[in-house]
Amino acid sequence: MLVNFQWTECNEAELLINGSQYFSSVFDCIRAAREEILIETFIIFNDEVGQELKEALLGAAARQVRIDVTVDGYGTADLDKEYITELTDAGIHLHVYDPKPRLLGMRTNLFRRLHRKIVVVDGKIAYIGGINFGADHLPDKYAMGKQDYGVRVQGPIVNDIRDAAGALLVEHQAVEELPPIRTSTSPTGDAAMLLAIRDNNGHRNDIEEHYLQAIRSATSRLLIANAYFFPSYRLFHELRNAARRGVNVTLILQGRPDMPWARMFSSSLYSYMLQDGIQIFEYTERPLHGKIAIVDHEWSTVGSSNLDPLSLSLNLEGNLFIRDPGLNQQIQAHLTALIDHSCRKITTEVAEKGRWWRAPLMFVSFHFLRHFPKRMGWLPAHVARMETLTPMSQTPNAQKNKRAQE
Repeated sequence: MLVNFQWTECNEAELLINGSQYFSSVFDCIRAAREEILIETFIIFNDEVGQELKEALLGAAARQVRIDVTVDGYGTADLDKEYITELTDAGIHLHVYDPKPRLLGMRTNLFRRLHRKIVVVDGKIAYIGGINFGADHLPDKYAMGKQDYGVRVQGPIVNDIRDAAGALLVEHQAVEELPPIRTSTSPTGDAAMLLAIRDNNGHRNDIEEHYLQAIRSATSRLLIANAYFFPSYRLFHELRNAARRGVNVTLILQGRPDMPWARMFSSSLYSYMLQDGIQIFEYTERPLHGKIAIVDHEWSTVGSSNLDPLSLSLNLEGNLFIRDPGLNQQIQAHLTALIDHSCRKITTEVAEKGRWWRAPLMFVSFHFLRHFPKRMGWLPAHVARMETLTPMSQTPNAQKNKRAQE
């Protein structure tokens, strides 16, 4: 099922900064749901956030709300059976994207993951961003809580986000189709929006292409905050071109990464970018998990896609592209404050430090990773599957025990 998306007008977006704002809004929306809840996420942890999500979903299920939750088989591999059973026994449809058995205790199948973070409630309100359902997205409570972003949207764009979530379920035969719902979206604001997804079928390059279009059209400023930055040849080339023609290009990257290799790869590119006038700042207050950017004074994007080979070439991702001067200005003000108070500026001296031994290694790594997705294509095709978990009451053992009791 191939869904083609276009720009839609008359939408409204609210920026949600970090898990504290995001979870509060999402859970309140779930508690008010009357017909349908669709969730896609890479990770659900059974911690305080996962527990609150579970309770909100169980309350909605008790009101006869139809609920489909799709998680990634790698990212949510450690969710315990008790948690799963509570959801499925309540009638919640829990789908696992491409589950794989462990090998020697290790999770397998690291590539082509469901990395999208989408919530749609009653076909009227949707959320999209980079925030998983876990307490590690609560920087207000935990020192190493991740800095991240999402948006709450209303308007016709919600139809497209719902269609994308439905298409994934239909493609993997988890449902025949999404049932019709009585509610409908209506114009609510002045923002134009476009949903771009990345999959391994008909939308392999959509997110990257929209980034490229925006970068090429930039005339004054381009500000990107991205957790895992190791871009494609084309993106790297266009960022440098934009700086050369006088655009103020600024990057906010990880300075206190949760995965040290992420900074190692990004830093290998610093010297080349600084030579062209690109300003680079490392966010040092906590791990940066955001995937957010603005161009000039209208365009912005928020979503799940990093600017690295996994997101741009292998994973299932979702980003919202938005034309809204107010949202653009809000993001600009927030990211500028991060630069002023929580970042260190990368200088040529810092970038060149140790380059004599890092340069050859990074050169090989850059070119290997750039071609890695293509090399993966030479291997026998991996066809992802989706497993819908069965309520315990419907398992053969449970039915056998029930018959014995009767």
